[in-house]
Amino acid sequence: MFFDTHAHYDDEQFDADRDLVLASMDAAGVELIVNPGADMPSSRAARDIASRWPFVWFGVGVHPHDARNMKDEDFDELRILAGDPKCVAIGEIGLDYHYDLSPRDVQKLRFVQQMELAAELNMPVIIHEREACADVLDVVTRFRHVRGVYHCFSGSWETARIILDQGWYLSFTGVITFKNARKALEVVEKMPSDRLMIETDSPYLAPVPVRGRRNDSRNLPYIAARAAELRGMSTEELAALTLANGKRFFGIP
Repeated sequence: MFFDTHAHYDDEQFDADRDLVLASMDAAGVELIVNPGADMPSSRAARDIASRWPFVWFGVGVHPHDARNMKDEDFDELRILAGDPKCVAIGEIGLDYHYDLSPRDVQKLRFVQQMELAAELNMPVIIHEREACADVLDVVTRFRHVRGVYHCFSGSWETARIILDQGWYLSFTGVITFKNARKALEVVEKMPSDRLMIETDSPYLAPVPVRGRRNDSRNLPYIAARAAELRGMSTEELAALTLANGKRFFGIP
């Protein structure tokens, strides 16, 4: 059975058939899903989805794209949302210097504040990082007692080692099935088995052979098969490993 540790079923691309898609997960071998928030409305929506589907859990947080819209009073609501029994993480949070949809100083401020919230609540974090590696590492290494996962990791083995040395996890998407994937493949092959997770980042980043279509958790076997190939395992072994890792990281029974 598979664990999709990062999927956005609150996304409008699922508005027409969200319940139909989620109802198909058991037959597809998907046991668990974590739906992270990306802003305040999506964090609320993630909670509502998790309340209706027993196998869906959720995270709350504000993505760097939306940091510019975040208000100080939002932290009060984030604390309330995080108190829900099915909330398992603060995230996704971090820095994105590729699009720069929010000013970098604002991104950094809200990122640090949300890391502080995670430390206060003793909750793990889900990190988004794009073209901001040094600044993200600067922040996360200040929070030695916060557990975290870099979602959709595509960095180098050298960067991965710094993250792993802090006791953090790395999660991989369908990008590892793409022809131009290089650095992430080395990391999947070399990293410790107890820190590896897989995800779809649905509805984005559909793996080969369904690249270009709307993604969903039923495509996890393609990602698992590629990771398993790199590590010299069977797909079933990789699925069991990442299921156990995800449950441990998120504290899911």
